[in-house]
Amino acid sequence: MAEDAGIERVGATDGERVEAARREAATADRVVVKAGTNSLTDDDSRLDRVKLDKLVADVMDLRERGTEVVLVSSGAVGAGSGRLDVGPESRDGVDSIAESQALSTVGQGLLMRHYTQSFERFDQDVAQILVTGTDLDAPDRFDNFTNTVEMLLSWGVVPVVNENDAVATDELRIGDNDMLSASIAIGLDADLLVTLTDVDGVYTGNPKRDADAGLIEAVDDGYDRLREIVGDGTETAFGGIRTKVEGAHDVSRHGIPAIIAGSAERDVLERIAAGKPTGTLFVPKTGDDDE
Repeated sequence: MAEDAGIERVGATDGERVEAARREAATADRVVVKAGTNSLTDDDSRLDRVKLDKLVADVMDLRERGTEVVLVSSGAVGAGSGRLDVGPESRDGVDSIAESQALSTVGQGLLMRHYTQSFERFDQDVAQILVTGTDLDAPDRFDNFTNTVEMLLSWGVVPVVNENDAVATDELRIGDNDMLSASIAIGLDADLLVTLTDVDGVYTGNPKRDADAGLIEAVDDGYDRLREIVGDGTETAFGGIRTKVEGAHDVSRHGIPAIIAGSAERDVLERIAAGKPTGTLFVPKTGDDDE
């Protein structure tokens, strides 16, 4: 990947389109924020309260601007692991999936308790919604989901959506929660999807292993090239950048800007709302764009 080091844009040859997309993201009235497992857990995969509090503070940066926020959160398994002081040795086998499901049932209540306490620092009410991919695929069930979310947002409540890990094994495997958040953003007609991860965006290689990997600032019409760049090389045993890229691309194809950014970056959501270059921006498609 060294020959790609320092790359800033993939397919985004028109700087005006990138800047317009960044302004669109900055003025979003409704934002779906997805926080993955690594953005909420420590090195031992236990829930990290410091990271959670930082995420909540970032979300409140948007709320204080009057922005509606739907938070799609992982972390139930990590919370359960910390509570019982156990954890899957591997997430690839059937036994590990069963253990993770059980841990999620212990952890989900704890996760929401931490969210409730953290948001209470800002006098912000939250609500829990558990869904599976099946819920979003069935029209009547998805209507019920969107009606509930719309009512909560009208009340000024922040919905905290999580995968129903106890019954949906796919969400415990690689990346399905990334696609879940993309489906939610599209279905709710959001103005922006922000996917927070443990790296600062999409790189030309794995930045944890490749010192020459460069951050990709924006993606426009170069999705095929981007897929070649990320390939399988940046995929991890649990989660990974590839599914985040796929989710962001799906959202952008529906005319919604998407950003993949680092959860550890200071004031990350405030930076996006201020129109500052942050993470990797996926430029939304327009009616004039060719697929």
